[in-house]
Amino acid sequence: MTGIGYFGDRRRAEVGAELVERAVHGGSLVLRKLGGDRAGEMRYQRFLSAEQVSVEEMLATACEHTAAAARGRRVLAVQDTTEVNFGQQRRRQHDLGPGTDGRSPAFFVHPVIAVERDADAVLGAVSAEIWTRAADGAASARHTRPQAQKESQRWLSGAQTAAERLAGADQVVMVADREADIYTPFARRPAGLDLVVRARHDRKLGDGGRLRARAASWPVLSRAQVAIAPRTPGADSRVARVELRAGPLELARPASADRDVPASLRLNLVEVREPDPPPGKQAVCWRLLTTLPVDTAEQALEVADVYRQRWRIEQVFRAMKRHGVQLEQVQAERRDHLFKLGALALIAGVRTLQLVDARDGSDRPASDLLEADLLPLAEAIGRRLEGRTARQQNPHPKHSLAWLSWIVARCGGWNCYYKPPGPKTMRDGWDKFAERLKGYAQALDDLQSANA
Repeated sequence: MTGIGYFGDRRRAEVGAELVERAVHGGSLVLRKLGGDRAGEMRYQRFLSAEQVSVEEMLATACEHTAAAARGRRVLAVQDTTEVNFGQQRRRQHDLGPGTDGRSPAFFVHPVIAVERDADAVLGAVSAEIWTRAADGAASARHTRPQAQKESQRWLSGAQTAAERLAGADQVVMVADREADIYTPFARRPAGLDLVVRARHDRKLGDGGRLRARAASWPVLSRAQVAIAPRTPGADSRVARVELRAGPLELARPASADRDVPASLRLNLVEVREPDPPPGKQAVCWRLLTTLPVDTAEQALEVADVYRQRWRIEQVFRAMKRHGVQLEQVQAERRDHLFKLGALALIAGVRTLQLVDARDGSDRPASDLLEADLLPLAEAIGRRLEGRTARQQNPHPKHSLAWLSWIVARCGGWNCYYKPPGPKTMRDGWDKFAERLKGYAQALDDLQSANA
């Protein structure tokens, strides 16, 4: 398995790896469930309470694997914020400030995940900020504070971290939704990092015009079909027939921006508009600010497709919460425990998605999820899971992530027929695979010791 940190001691490293594996399998981060009994629960409590166990080391360890997977590839650094709200447990004395409703205890997780542009595959976590708000926070004063003291600083920090940690990639494009439409981070974006951000504001332009009117005045560059992700879990995706308009803009610095950034900023804009949505469907209208070229219809469509892939981070959030490891149901009360569980949920959610991505074939190496020295043991497990028919043989290149995904799915009870294995099968399979791997490794150690 790939660990989540050493934490100064081999035993803590083993407990951390075991905890995240059980979370992926069990679909829960409730320690009572994961521990199985009181002794197991207290073992995980001691792990979370250890000062050596830190969110920073968990995320740095995860990013080491992500950076290796991203090397030499075109990568999207997708970032967004999710709220972990304990409104239904409001009577519990969580050591947290209020959520967006101003009452319920909550904390926030703002991850950056890496997505391979050409394969639309989740490569891993890059970084994350986890925080809670002060109970007496004055939201009304946010416009008067410098950028570095605002919550919105996370967008710039995420971009800077992505540029540093993904330096080995061929290209890095930061992708974000409307909350990231902030002038100062645009002006201070790291060199070598491009951006695609959905516009939230009808910004004033350098020549006195407005962003939306300017985009509407441009001729249609092309018409195309764009895949639209479902707005709610379980809903069907759809294909929208859209018109693309594109061109350069010069944004004027707003009054809320820091005074030491340029008075104007040159960016490109792609407008993706659905003129005739199907009955009962909300029309698509994306206005995408970008540093990527938009001179041709192909380039404009590429920007639209980059933004479409932002949806992968929404899938990560689902895998962290209700449709995954149930982060909002944890019963911990200490802030430091909750933050560590938030980092564990992110790692577990990404791992589940990587396995689901790989089930239909992936040229990513299995070492994205498994240490290279464990691959021979995975081979031995895989051979015992293959049947006599062609459908029951692993069809993927050996040591690829798809090859590993097939083995995990078989461990989870998939019979190689009917529909592809889903997240639950992958969670079950990963736990059983980990147990088998541990047994094989122990048997090998005992054999080597006996022959020594």
